[in-house]
Formats: sequence, C-alpha cells, structure tokens
Amino acid sequence: MWNAIRRDRLLTVPNLLSLLRLVGVPLFLWLLLGPQYDMLALLVLVVSGITDWLDGKIARWLNQSSALGALLDPSVDRLYILSTLIAFMIRGIVPWWLVAVLVAREIVLVGALLMLRHNGFGPPQVHYLGKAATFTLLYAFPLLLLAEGDSAFAAVASPFGLAFTAWGCLLYLWSGALYLIQFGGAIRRVRRAPMERAAS
Repeated sequence: MWNAIRRDRLLTVPNLLSLLRLVGVPLFLWLLLGPQYDMLALLVLVVSGITDWLDGKIARWLNQSSALGALLDPSVDRLYILSTLIAFMIRGIVPWWLVAVLVAREIVLVGALLMLRHNGFGPPQVHYLGKAATFTLLYAFPLLLLAEGDSAFAAVASPFGLAFTAWGCLLYLWSGALYLIQFGGAIRRVRRAPMERAAS
C-alpha cells in the first residue's frame, strides 16, 4: 500500500516531464489571467495532460519509477487542478463554492499526509480513482476554456465541459474519502502494534 522512501534516481525522463509540467503552471496562469490568451492557455493545458499520461507510461516502459516521481507527479497534478480552478474562479468560469470544496479536500489530505509522515510512512501509492478524477478534470478544463470562446465549438464544448467537471469533482471527493479511510487504517495499525506486543 505504501511506497518506501528511497533516495534513488532523480534525472529520469518521467521526472523531467513532471518538471516540464510544473514550469507550465505559472505560464498557464499568466496566459489566462494576464493577456487572456485563452487559446495558448488551452495549448498549455493540453500539453500538460499529454505529458501527465506519458510520464507514467514511460516510467513503466523504461523501468524509471522513483521516489521523487511518486511524490512529484501527483503533487504537480494537484497544483494544476487547484491553480486552474482558482484562475477559472477569478475569470468567472466556475463558481467559488466548487473551488472552496476542492481546496478543503486538499487541506484535509495534506494534514493526513503529515500525520502519516510523523508515524514513519512514505507517500501512498496513487489510487486508481484519484488518477481517474485527475484525468477527468484535466479533460474538463480545456473544454470549459473552449466554451468561453466565440468559436463554433463553444456551444458543443460547454455541456461536455460541465459534465466532465461535475463527474471529475465527484470522483475527486470520493478518492479523497478513500485516501482518508486508508490513512486511518494505517494509523490505527501503528498505534495498535505496541499494545499487541505488550500483550504477547
């Protein structure tokens, strides 16, 4: 369930792709909130989604999984999701309460991760449901942005973007609940172990 913390390879192809996505976050925010070059911002989102899919595939193909990658990849995913939601909220594309709910989910999980680290656990493996939620939201964001334009695709993109957003948010909250259940079980086992040893 838990990945061991290892000090291993840093410069791998998947890690470089994750770093490329990380550099894209401030570029995306500037394009969206500064000059409002929505089509260029859309391109950054698409490239981010492709590289997110690629880094996992390449890590398996080239056997380049690493402790840094296990930490960096989901962290960059969360950063993209939260920064995009906040930027969309500022632009009036999504409502504030939706952003507040998902930010609260992240705050709760960060607190749980710190508690796990305090009890000697490394970062958890990414749950398939959490990955599905991330992919769904990363599909939703370009559609929402496309729906803001005046192109012929805007009317088609709007309902699909809203549907992907709703489904992605539900999956995101559901995966958060599953992580908390896993975290709680791990903490209980750690606290129960000394009592079991004393009883034996």
